[in-house]
Amino acid sequence: MDFAQQLALVFPVLLFSMVAHEYAHGYAAMRQGDMTAYQLGRLTWNPIKHIDPFMTVIVPVMLAFLGGPIFGGAKPVPVNPRNYRNYRRGDIIVSLAGVTVNVIIALACVPLIIAVGVLGQQFPAAARPLFVLQLMFNQGIIINLVLAAFNLIPIPPLDGSHVFKYLLPPRWSLQYQRIGAVGFLLLFALLSFGRPLVNLWMTPAFAVSRIAQQLYLPYLLPNPFDA
Repeated sequence: MDFAQQLALVFPVLLFSMVAHEYAHGYAAMRQGDMTAYQLGRLTWNPIKHIDPFMTVIVPVMLAFLGGPIFGGAKPVPVNPRNYRNYRRGDIIVSLAGVTVNVIIALACVPLIIAVGVLGQQFPAAARPLFVLQLMFNQGIIINLVLAAFNLIPIPPLDGSHVFKYLLPPRWSLQYQRIGAVGFLLLFALLSFGRPLVNLWMTPAFAVSRIAQQLYLPYLLPNPFDA
């Protein structure tokens, strides 16, 4: 696929996955007693409310243009942990909600690919749109697994840091949370110069993706555009 085709295929899936991630944070926060996201109109599936010009648009386009793995981020949903009924439990639940939803979406894409494949075998006339749909669901698997793994990196302010800080002694935890001031710089350095470490961290995501591929491979439709 050329650049435009790849972007058209990936961007809707990536946008939906990021919106689902942020919605999950806001919904989990509301269930834990914090209504901030709801009151500010961010507890919504409207993608416009979640778009961040840099992370949602510029970063994915740049990565697609450079031929690298495509990911990005949405505008973080505002939460106020002071409103949680139980601060520690609420912080962990809200932080892991987005990651959990991404994993659920990735797993749900497997039976969807299979169902579309069965449908395509029954209705060959619809092979082209169904083939494209399968490609999008396939992207949904790897995109959501990568988003989940990336957000679990224990560098503040990523979701994984909100769990990792509770594993540290209180004094260390305070020092660790202060890293958040330069967290994005650390992430940029990690992605720029620590690619072997990132690949190692992503190994479980890639392994699950390969297992999923083995499950749906017999149901993949032949490429009708080559005919």
